[in-house]
Amino acid sequence: MPTPVIETVELSKTYEGAVGGVPVLSGVDLTIEYGEVVALRGPSGSGKSTLLNILGCLDRPSRGRYVLGGSDVSGLTREEQAWVRLHYIGFVFQSFHLLSHATALENVSLPLHYAGVPRSKAEQTARELLSRVGLNHRGSHFPAQLSGGERQRVAIARALMSRPPVLLADEPTGALDTRTGTEIMRLLLELHRERGTSIILVTHDPSVAEYADRQIFLRDGKVVSTPEASLGARS
Repeated sequence: MPTPVIETVELSKTYEGAVGGVPVLSGVDLTIEYGEVVALRGPSGSGKSTLLNILGCLDRPSRGRYVLGGSDVSGLTREEQAWVRLHYIGFVFQSFHLLSHATALENVSLPLHYAGVPRSKAEQTARELLSRVGLNHRGSHFPAQLSGGERQRVAIARALMSRPPVLLADEPTGALDTRTGTEIMRLLLELHRERGTSIILVTHDPSVAEYADRQIFLRDGKVVSTPEASLGARS
């Protein structure tokens, strides 16, 4: 049986405060296969963002195991986490997280620069990806000169620069109008089909979640079996 790209076992996270621990995740078991598109859903405070941060090696669990591509990454050091993020995980955020003083081409090139790839090669790959997302004519523009949809396309191109097996998208259409959000989701799925990238996206929008192969619902830091149990009257 093939090894899943992501597996969590009894994954838990507690944030320590002045008056004791605050549990955010409690015993989360997940299995995500290579090439799968999964939507994480749940009300605010359900633990979606915390789970995504752990899956992205931006945070570590308090208990349990996180296995990425067959390797347990639960207890990595900060330096080891950074290496995993660079080589195995791409990120797309609601607020784009582009460097305002860098052009679109420079923003997209960043992951390969960090990986030590020569500048000319990194920029050539960045141009190819900008062309793939329909922005070959905008490479010299700064983020402030781009529309919201264009900035998200730049962010997607940057996330795919190192050909990561996993792409994490946190409300990727949340800052966009409906038409542009639809275009972005279609682009993500096109790139997914071309590259076989596994996509895990957090969304409050049921229409965005419908693009996924399956949906996982969280409530109070736990995976629940039905949408109603997670979303209640908000669904």
